[in-house]
Amino acid sequence: MVGCMRKGYCLGIESTADDFGVGIASFEGEILANVNHSYTPEKGGIHPREAARHHAKVAGKVIEEALEKSGIKIDNLSVIAFSQGPGLGPCLRTGATAARALATYLGIPLVGVNHCLAHIEIGKLVTEATDPITLYVSGGNTIIAAFEAGRYRVFGETLDIAVGNCLDVFAREAGLKPENGKALGRIVEEMAIKGRKYITLPYTVKGMDLSFSGLLTAAVSLLHEKKHRLEDVCFSFQETAFSMLTEVTERALAHTEKREVLLTGGVAANKRLQSMLKTMAEEHDARFCGVPREYSPDNGAMIAWTGILCFKHNLTVPVEKSFVKLKWRLDEVEVPWVGE
Repeated sequence: MVGCMRKGYCLGIESTADDFGVGIASFEGEILANVNHSYTPEKGGIHPREAARHHAKVAGKVIEEALEKSGIKIDNLSVIAFSQGPGLGPCLRTGATAARALATYLGIPLVGVNHCLAHIEIGKLVTEATDPITLYVSGGNTIIAAFEAGRYRVFGETLDIAVGNCLDVFAREAGLKPENGKALGRIVEEMAIKGRKYITLPYTVKGMDLSFSGLLTAAVSLLHEKKHRLEDVCFSFQETAFSMLTEVTERALAHTEKREVLLTGGVAANKRLQSMLKTMAEEHDARFCGVPREYSPDNGAMIAWTGILCFKHNLTVPVEKSFVKLKWRLDEVEVPWVGE
C-alpha cells in the first residue's frame, strides 16, 4: 500500500502493558506475522513487574514463532522497532532490551515507536483511511485526535482513567471473569446485549474531554445495591460511556470537517461502540473505518508497520539513546509521512 525505498522487512516488538507481541511487516505494507502472548494476573489488574517477568520469559518463543509464520529468515530483517512509550516502565524496558539485542546482533537500525501513533497507523493501513478523525480507546488511553501541521493533534482525552480500564475495573467488581480467551470488556459487552432497561448514570463531558471515574463509582454502587439485573447495569454502563465518546468524536469531526472516522485500540472491537460511531459518521457524510479485531488490541504488527514509516524518514535511534518514555504523548511526535 506504500511505495518502498528498497526491499526490506521490519520486526516490531510491543510490550507497553500486559501483551508481548511481535509483528513482521514488509516495506510494501504487507503484514507477514502478528504473534501475541498475554500476561493474565491471578486477580486484580496488571502488576507491572510480574508482567515484565512474563514478557522476558516468552520473548524468545514469540520472536521465533513470528519469524516462522512470516516465512523469512532473521538475516532478511532490515530494521527492528519497539514500543518506546507510553506504557508501564518494567514492561517497556523488557521489550526495549529484546529489541536492542536483536538490532545489535544483526547490525541493523533501531526505531523507537510511539504506541499511540502505532494504533492510528495500523488502523489507517488496514482500513485504507487517509485523513481521519481517530477515536483511540484502550486500557491505558482514551484519545480523540486528527492530523494537522505535521503532527496528530489531540482534540479530546480522558481526564482520569481510560475507558478500557474503566470497563475492566467494572467487570471485576461485577464478578465477571475472562473465559475462553475473551477480555473482560468483551464479557461486559455480551452481558450488555441482554440488558433491557437503561438506568441513569453520571455522564461527564467537560469541553472536549471526558471523565469516567464518576460513572465507574456510580455503576459499582448499583452492583453492590443489587436492586437491578446485572445485564441492565452492564447495558447502562456501556451505553453511557460510549455515548460520551461518540459526542466528543462528533464535535471533533464537525470542527475539522474530516471525511473519515477511524476507531482503533482494544475497545474498538466492541460492536455497540462501532454501531454508534458508524451512525454518527453517516449523519456527517463521513466514512466509518473500524480496525479489525486482530489489530485492535496491542500488537507487534502495528509497531512493525510504524517502524517502517519512521525508518523511511530516518527517524531511527542509537542503541545507547533508546531510553523508554513512560509518558510520551501522541502530540509530541513528528509524523512527516502523512500528507506526502
